[in-house]
Amino acid sequence: MAVVFATITQKRMTGGFRLEDFEGKNIHVDPGPGALVRTYQFGLSPMKINILMVSHCHTDHYTDAEVLLEAMTRGMTRKKGTIVGSTSVINGYERWGPCISKYHLSKPEVVTLEHGEEHRSDKLRITATRTVHGDPKAVGFKISGPDLTVSYTSDTEYTPDLHLDHKGVDVLIASIIRSGSERIRGHMSVDDFITLINEVKPKLAIMTHLGMKFIMESPEREAQRVTKETGVKTLAARDGMKIELDDLVTKQHTLDQF
Repeated sequence: MAVVFATITQKRMTGGFRLEDFEGKNIHVDPGPGALVRTYQFGLSPMKINILMVSHCHTDHYTDAEVLLEAMTRGMTRKKGTIVGSTSVINGYERWGPCISKYHLSKPEVVTLEHGEEHRSDKLRITATRTVHGDPKAVGFKISGPDLTVSYTSDTEYTPDLHLDHKGVDVLIASIIRSGSERIRGHMSVDDFITLINEVKPKLAIMTHLGMKFIMESPEREAQRVTKETGVKTLAARDGMKIELDDLVTKQHTLDQF
């Protein structure tokens, strides 16, 4: 329920996140409620999206997918772009999905991924990562280019083998619902994230998808604690946050330079 209330109250925006000019591609990940409006609000164009990615069949991750697909394909008039989604999102699985109509799948390239499967797009490699969540076909995404790899856990519990899919990435983005060790089934807590960071050893870690209770506390203070305990700069996502990932490739940074 924590995520439901954060979504319906919009205490934090729920439009997902965008990787801009990542190896020449503009990628929008998990376009939940408000993704279209927020894209314009922050000075981006939905018509310039090349790849739309949807990790699982929950409304806070897919609600604006169809309207972004319409933007990407110029109002469904062109064969253009790629939609990457879990089995539940694209085809439906048991009582989950599908989340996107056959009409909206008729113009873009359609890629369905299960854990361990990958898709290549020019210099990019997109790999589906494991999850333990309410949607049994949910996946995370590891997005790899020649010089930079960004990994997104999506919604998942911590498991001892979770790190295997994210090992050695440059940027680790995780859905973190609660602070401390307080857990909700199907999601990670901050203490879980500390464990995962120590196993993965990224250059930068980002907590997103914060639960309502966590939002009302102090996500920034918890991010500072994670940084101190892991030695990895950790940020709590804020609405409209912009991070220059090229700096991870072109420069050597101390922790306070992000």
